[in-house]
Amino acid sequence: MHRPYSPTIRRRRLGFELRRLREEHGLTLDEAAKGSGVPRATVGKIETAESRRTRTRDLDALADLYQVDQEKREALHRLSAESKMKGWWSRYKDVFSEHTLPDFEAEASALRTYEAQVMPGLFQTPEYAEEVFKGGRATNDTGIARQVEARIARQQILSQVRAPHVTAVIDEAVLRRIVGDRSIMTEQLEHLEHLALRHNIDIQILPFTSGAHLGMAGAFTILDFPEPRDPSIVYASTAADGLYLDQASDIDHFNVSFSNVQGAALSSTASMRLIAGVKASIESESE
Repeated sequence: MHRPYSPTIRRRRLGFELRRLREEHGLTLDEAAKGSGVPRATVGKIETAESRRTRTRDLDALADLYQVDQEKREALHRLSAESKMKGWWSRYKDVFSEHTLPDFEAEASALRTYEAQVMPGLFQTPEYAEEVFKGGRATNDTGIARQVEARIARQQILSQVRAPHVTAVIDEAVLRRIVGDRSIMTEQLEHLEHLALRHNIDIQILPFTSGAHLGMAGAFTILDFPEPRDPSIVYASTAADGLYLDQASDIDHFNVSFSNVQGAALSSTASMRLIAGVKASIESESE
C-alpha cells in the first residue's frame, strides 16, 4: 500500500516554497502582488495554506516574478495539483471535521502520542472502538458504525509502505478501565501485544506509581514529517474537538511534555509484562 498524498501538507509546502522564493528576492507581500498582478490577499493566503485552490495563472504569474526555471515551475504545479486531491478520508465527511487527523497522518514519518483515558485510536479493535463511541449510552445509532469504519480505516497507515514510526505512551488507567466487557478488553490487550511486535511501533505504559507528570493536562499527539519544509504539528484532544497547533513555542512545549511522560514510563519490555499481567487478571475475573 502506497502512502497517500495529504492535500493539507501539499498546500503548506507550496506556500512555504512561494514564501521562500519571495523572501529570496527581497520582496514584501505588497511588492509581490504589484509585480505579479496577483491580489495581495491571494498571495498571502497561498503562502499560509489558507487557499484551497491556487489558480494556474496566479501560480505562473508568481513563478514569472520569481524567475524560476522550468523544472522548478513544474514542481510547483505538481504541488498545486496534489493539493487539490482528495484523500480516502473525504469519504467520511460526516465523521471527520474539516481539519482531520488522517489528513496529517497520511504523510507523517513519526507519531508520538500520549493517551490517558482511552486506547490510541490507531490501536483500537473494532469492538473497543464501538464501545468508545457509544460512551456508555445504550444506543444502536447507525452513525456509530460509520465512526468505527472510519477509525479502522485510519489504521491503514500502520501497514503501508514507509509506515510512520509510532511511539505511544499509554497510562495504566487505559489498561485497567473495562471498556465494553471483559472479553472485549482481553481482545484489545492481545491486539496491543501484537502491535508491540511490529518494528515501527513502540509502546510504553505509564504506571500509577510514576506520580505527577507533564501529561496530566490531557492526551496529545505530535506528528513529525520527513520534509524539513513541513514543520511538526501537535494534535491535542479537547472535550468538543481536536486542537491543531503548529507554532514553534507550542511544539517545544509538547516535545518537553512527551519527553517527560516517556521518561517516567516503563521500558518496552516492562510494559509488555504489565499488559500481560492486566490481561491475565481480567481473564481470571471473567471465569
